[in-house]
Amino acid sequence: MNAAADTETEPDYRFTLANERTFLAWIRTALALLAGGVAVSQFYVPRGGSAFHDALGAVCILLAALVAVGALMRWRSVQSAMRRAVPLPASRLVPAVVAGVCLAAVLGVVWAAT
Repeated sequence: MNAAADTETEPDYRFTLANERTFLAWIRTALALLAGGVAVSQFYVPRGGSAFHDALGAVCILLAALVAVGALMRWRSVQSAMRRAVPLPASRLVPAVVAGVCLAAVLGVVWAAT
């Protein structure tokens, strides 16, 4: 490990604020997914059965929790990388959100088709 990576310095405040804005954007995404999951679970009247609409609501709510936790972890890792002047870590949050949204979309299509 290089010595520069062991020392921490205060990054330019603009980068810190940009990191915070990105974190807040992820939190807005989590809140939207949470609201969508609650809406599907509580306000849609199931046709014939509630299995698909329950699954769709659960996927949205679980994805919201994953996004919120992932956003915090990402914010911390980026902030730490900036302080240590090392390259930013790759994001695992984006592929997870894409997979979750695709799953919710498939459940929504199946539910709508029944």
